[in-house]
Amino acid sequence: MSEVDLPYRNRKLFNSILSKHKKNIKDRLRVEIKLEGNGDKEKIIISGNRDDIEFAKNFFLGISELFEEGKDLEDEEFLKLLDNLPDDENFRLDSVSKETLLSPFNRKKVKPKTFNQHHYIKAMKENDIVFSIGPAGTGKTYLAMAYALSCLGKKQVKRIILTRPVVEAGEKLGFLPGDIPQKVNPYLRPLYDAIFDLLDPVKAKNFLEDETIEIAPLAYMRGRTLSDAFVILDEAQNTTHEQMKMFLTRFGIGSKAVITGDITQIDLPSNVRSGLVEAIKILQGIKKIEMVYFTEKDVVRHRLVKDIIKAYERYESKR
Repeated sequence: MSEVDLPYRNRKLFNSILSKHKKNIKDRLRVEIKLEGNGDKEKIIISGNRDDIEFAKNFFLGISELFEEGKDLEDEEFLKLLDNLPDDENFRLDSVSKETLLSPFNRKKVKPKTFNQHHYIKAMKENDIVFSIGPAGTGKTYLAMAYALSCLGKKQVKRIILTRPVVEAGEKLGFLPGDIPQKVNPYLRPLYDAIFDLLDPVKAKNFLEDETIEIAPLAYMRGRTLSDAFVILDEAQNTTHEQMKMFLTRFGIGSKAVITGDITQIDLPSNVRSGLVEAIKILQGIKKIEMVYFTEKDVVRHRLVKDIIKAYERYESKR
């Protein structure tokens, strides 16, 4: 359910349209519409699927702008606007995704490719802590990195901190040579890939060298207070209860955090419960913390990845 404020001088026009064309609105916008309240507090209440609500909300705000310009909207014109709305999902996404378009340091435009990605970016803008949960290839880490860099470019934060638990995926790599950064580098490679894809290589290198962008294993977070920072915890399904609690209590003033993970790919020992799975349950309902869930429909890698994910889900549900 969602609400749209009605400009005071347009209320009669909205009342007329909504009372006459509820069925047409439901058929074309795929939502239920009703008016609630009275006087200055009257609102349009939109109910339905979250994606359709978003689309309908933007449709009515567009009509409101016509009213603001002093244009009258006859019944026929309104019905024509409804009839001319394409059913194509890409069009529906295009109509709402302008508000979630990212362009970190004006180098590359990052646009949501699915409605869930659109909601994810909105969630990061509107909340201090966001959990993004879903399968590989849905843009969880990449979009978090793009938004973090946008915040850095706009001076909304002073630094970016990227971290993840150092856990091998089903195999033991044994001793790794080199200093600490060299030892953990293989685990943090996806984060480096996102940085160098989104930033000019020279700027990326400078940010990493002066630690404007800091990459560190999760174990190094203990004892720190992270202020004026955008913190991304990647592969959070491999955190323990203690690690997740420790991470979530690091935040200082002016910080934002995104926690990403795929709870179908947990690499912890079978007797250790995932800190991400626990956190999803523990933190439900807390203001300024939002959970965003992705599915195989949001996969933006090779088209076969969607089919692979679905096949594994079917197989694992039978076990």
